Parts: sequence; C-alpha cells; structure tokens
Amino acid sequence: MKKMLLILALSVFGFANAQKGTILVGGNIGYTSDTYDYQSNKVKATSFDFSPKAGYQFHDNWTVGAEFKVSSSKQEGDLNKTKSNSFKAGAFVRYTVPLSETFSVFGDLGAGFQNRRNKAYENDPLISDAKADGIYVGLTPALFINMKKGFGLNFSIGGLGYETLSYDNNGVDVKSFYFNFGKTVNIGISKNF
Repeated sequence: MKKMLLILALSVFGFANAQKGTILVGGNIGYTSDTYDYQSNKVKATSFDFSPKAGYQFHDNWTVGAEFKVSSSKQEGDLNKTKSNSFKAGAFVRYTVPLSETFSVFGDLGAGFQNRRNKAYENDPLISDAKADGIYVGLTPALFINMKKGFGLNFSIGGLGYETLSYDNNGVDVKSFYFNFGKTVNIGISKNF
C-alpha cells in the first residue's frame, strides 16, 4: 500500500525540473475593487494588472527573458474621477535552485522602461492630464511548486526595487525605493516547454 501511495504521489507531483534549452512562459494577473462610503460621498476604486513574461533557460539554473506589465486603475466619486494607466517593458534574469522534484526557489532580477499616464476629471471635464517616463529595477525571491509536466505555481511575498518617473511639462520627478517583504503576496503560473 505504501508503494502504491508513493507511486501515485510521484505520478501526480513528479516532474522533470526545467532543463537547459527549455522555454519558460508565465505571468500574473490581478484585479481589485474597493468601495468607500463617506457621509456625503461614495467612492469606488478598481485596478487591474497583467504581467506576462517569457524566457529561455540557457543553463539548468539560469533563465533570461523579457517581461511586460500593463496596469489600469480608476477611482470614481460623486464629482471627481481619476484614471491611471501604466506600462512596463524590460528584461529579467532568473536563478533557480531545485529543492526537490516538486519545489524550487528562485530569484528574478528585472529592469526596464516604464511609462504612466494620469487623468483627473471634475464634474466630467478633464482638469489634468500628466504623462511620465522612467526606469525600474526589482529583485523578487519566490517559491515554485511543480504541479505536472512543466506546469507550476509561483509564490512570492514581496521584493526589493527602485523606480523613477519624470513627468512632462516640468512636472514632478518621482524616485521610489521599496522593500516590501511580507507586505504583499503574489501567486502566478508558469510553464516550461
């Protein structure tokens, strides 16, 4: 009976770890919706983001590739409305350490270009339209759980990063450093071909 359970467990969770010469495809998708009820105003905030990535595993532990992120958010009240759209495009390098056939840990180091556009409305007319460009760099450690045949789940609980945004028309210049381990949780999927 023990042998049967072991064979069943290996067939369900067993998987050849990603090997040199394979293609990695993965990403995250997210959506949030919040409603704030003030005494005189009700505000609804929504956000959506999609961040795919694809890479080539040139070594048993190393992968390089391209990453993208598209996000959109909107906050709408009785009289005011704000919209924000952003886009990131860059490259990443990943170092993976297999712990077993089922579990691996990895670190992603990504860097690239980003832009953002913020619009503000008051009683429907547009009162502000700001555009910004900048760069980003980030390090994200994560856990990979191999489900079956190269398909798996990625779990991360934060990261470390630096971003800049420079707004047009003598607008503000933003420089951000973040260290948010334990503050955020991301779950993504990936597949090695």
